[in-house]
Amino acid sequence: MHNSELITPQHLARKAVIYIRQSTPHQVVSHQESLRLQYALGERAHQLGWPNEAIEIIDDDLGLTAATAHQRPGFNTLVAQVTLEQVGLILSYDVTRLARNCSDWYPLLDLCGYKGCLIADGDGIYDPATVNGRLLLGLKGTLSEWERHTMKARLTAGLIHKAERGELALQLPTGLVRNGQGKVLKIPNQEAQARLSLVFETFLQCRSASKVVEVFNTHNLLLPRRDRFGDLVWKAPRVAAVLAILKHPAYAGAFTYGRSRTRRREATQARPSITRLPQEQWRICIPDVYPPYISWETYLQIQTMLKDNHAEYDRNKTRGIPRPGKALLHGLVYCGECGHKMVVQYKGGTRYICNYLRQQYRTPVCQYIAADPVDTRVVDAFFQALSPVELDVYEQALTKRQQQAERIAHAQAQHLERLRYEAAYCERQFRHVDPAHRHVAAELEHDWEVALEALKQAEAAQQQRAQSGTPPEQALSPALQAAFRAIGHKLPELWPTDVLSQAQRKALLRCLIDKVVIQRA
Repeated sequence: MHNSELITPQHLARKAVIYIRQSTPHQVVSHQESLRLQYALGERAHQLGWPNEAIEIIDDDLGLTAATAHQRPGFNTLVAQVTLEQVGLILSYDVTRLARNCSDWYPLLDLCGYKGCLIADGDGIYDPATVNGRLLLGLKGTLSEWERHTMKARLTAGLIHKAERGELALQLPTGLVRNGQGKVLKIPNQEAQARLSLVFETFLQCRSASKVVEVFNTHNLLLPRRDRFGDLVWKAPRVAAVLAILKHPAYAGAFTYGRSRTRRREATQARPSITRLPQEQWRICIPDVYPPYISWETYLQIQTMLKDNHAEYDRNKTRGIPRPGKALLHGLVYCGECGHKMVVQYKGGTRYICNYLRQQYRTPVCQYIAADPVDTRVVDAFFQALSPVELDVYEQALTKRQQQAERIAHAQAQHLERLRYEAAYCERQFRHVDPAHRHVAAELEHDWEVALEALKQAEAAQQQRAQSGTPPEQALSPALQAAFRAIGHKLPELWPTDVLSQAQRKALLRCLIDKVVIQRA
């Protein structure tokens, strides 16, 4: 028989539901005693008068936090059964198993009180329909929520204190590993190290992440990445992967914490929104903690270049990368009337237009100015500034091109060496397998054939490049070499020809020009 006067035949006519929950998957594995105590509540429900067939266990929320009820299917199932008046008693080890949020706890109390359902824990049985029962359950729910915030505050304080010393073991990007003593080192793979360095060097030369991907694809080079198990894998380069490498401060040797802000705007939002913060809002930034691939000054230069590549003229006043459009000064022109950046309009002819005030306040446009006269005037001024300068541009460009070619050739040689090793490794595995074990031998033979095919394609591509490659010093005609050696005087002659593309002309202008302010006289 039951041992509480709160339990009536009406309650016994319904089910007794035992709600079981652990906060994290680690607790499910490690805190076995707590799990046993929760499952043992079935015996208590039997002692209170419920037969075994009327006792239901809901353990769908093992490994889920009780901070919210949105992603807890077990809790939502319990609420649905209480709503349908199928539950006479909710039994849990303590109220923290049911909810650690008062916004979830009090609606459950209201529902249980309205539907005539009791709530029991390790201390006793409570009727949410009575004043005393609701008072005690309300206090326990409030203490449960306060306990969660207290534990979170203590854990966060310890984490921040460790991060301020640069000793917090955060997830490292590809190219950095942590040894058994907790010390961070470069990955013990020379090909991966050289490939990451090549990403930074190529970007500093091309000034665009998409151009880096284009160079890597042209030379059949892969990027080192990590799979979900943390193992090194080689994947085709993507713009997102290149940007992740360029933007991570760990490659500059800096330990950082708090580079993003996580928010859950709505209670029903499945995933919280993550907002990347600007560098001045990072919570912690400690230089010279990790072994660097680039210097901190180079990292800051790369971030400035990436920010400037965004063609956000109105909002961030950036210039954008040089594009093949006809207007030579796009991203550089400012309005002399209001001071805002002007944009390019190609409809009805190429024009520079200042429409910021019209967009914001619906006022008339400040200025419409034809682009061709402005471009011609700026180009003449550019030539006048460049003509007295004697530049050895050709030798510098040739040196950089030779260095780039050597780095790419070295990367291709490392790629070929890795493919040879993988083919030899697959061969050794195949030759050591028992031939009688046909299923294993067939799979290993297939892996060996795939490795040999990849090696064959790489060797054929290497041979083709060796036959068709042109040395950098022979890539230009002697006349063009002489023109580059006297670029200060020859550039006006080369400007209108097809030797220079529109994007190259814009890039040359940006070497000397930061902004152009125009105003109609």
